[in-house]
Parts: sequence; C-alpha cells; structure tokens
Amino acid sequence: MVPSARSRSVLTLYTTADDVQCHRARLVLAAKGVGYERVLVDPARPPEDLIDLNPYASTPTLVDRDLTLFDTAVVCEYLDERYPHPPLMPIDPQSRARLRVAAVRIEKDWLTEVDIIRAGGRPADAARKRLRGHLLSSVPLFKAAKFFLNPEMSLADCLVAPVIWRLPWLGVDLGREGKPVIDYGERLFHSQGFARSMTDQEKAMRQVHEQE
Repeated sequence: MVPSARSRSVLTLYTTADDVQCHRARLVLAAKGVGYERVLVDPARPPEDLIDLNPYASTPTLVDRDLTLFDTAVVCEYLDERYPHPPLMPIDPQSRARLRVAAVRIEKDWLTEVDIIRAGGRPADAARKRLRGHLLSSVPLFKAAKFFLNPEMSLADCLVAPVIWRLPWLGVDLGREGKPVIDYGERLFHSQGFARSMTDQEKAMRQVHEQE
C-alpha cells in the first residue's frame, strides 16, 4: 500500500518522467546529494494525494513533511536554502537577480518553444527554428564562463542543462555555430549528479537518437 502524501516522513517529489521543469527540480536535488522519494506522475491522471496537496495537481510538487511547494522556481530556491551545500546561487544580490531574470526568460522563450515542438504538427517546425535562434543568440553567455552566467554551477544551470539534453530528441541541430552550447552541455552531462537526476525516459532520449 502506497502511503498518502500527508503521512510521508521523507522528502518527496512528485514528478513527470520527461518534463523539463521536473528535470530541473531533480537536478537540484541531485546536485545537493539529497535523498528523496520520487513519485512518477502521469499528468493525464494525477494521483488523488497530489490533487489533495496541490490545487493545480501540477508537477513538480515537493513535500517536506508538513510543507508543500508547487512552483518550480519556489521548489528549487527552497531546496537551495534548505540544503545550503553546495550553494547554487551567488551571494551578492545583483548576481542572484541576474540569474533569476535569465531563468524567467528561458521559461518564456525556450520552454514555450519546447512545448510547441512536443505537441507536434505544423507549428513544431517554426518552433524548432525559433528555439535554435534563441540558443544561438545566447552563445556569448555560454562562452563567458564555465557555467551559465556564473563561475560555479547555479540554479540557472539546473534549468538550462535539461533543455540542452533534449535538443537531439526535439530535432534541434545547432550546427557548428552552437559548439559552445554543446560543449557546455557535455560538461554537465558527464557529472554524477546529472546522471542521478534523470528518469529512464530521459536517458532514452539520447540513446534512441544515437542509435538512429
């Protein structure tokens, strides 16, 4: 018998198997080395305990004993503060604000196109071109530091890396111009934390592409 969310005594993350935002939260947990219970959710049929906890039944939803959080940015910043080592945000307010603004733009610009591509149909081709354009226009940011807008790994990387991982699966080829973006991704993909963050479905995204 699966315990209800209200009775869970361990950190619990309700997550879908292949969503960028869910992957983002899982990558934060992996970077922190935090143990937790992963509950995979079918977004078409959310479990009753998730509906009870979260009025939107959205994922990711984090349950930490009697606390429930269900906005991705809120979840990620809570985890960074709850488990402070290693820190995933810079100390100074300007740098923190810069990373937050970058995350908002990525959500509005990149993730909007990812959703359109995943939906398929004629709009997907135009969305691939727009996503490619967004990424290529960001090449100077990928060249500026080892990580995204920061000398150390941050919460911004936990959002950017899952998008880069999905590019072959989404049918987006950056070509030679995008080499700094691809190189950035490869640095993160080979870390133990990134491997721990993935579901079987996300691992298969690259495996299927490489076999073709």
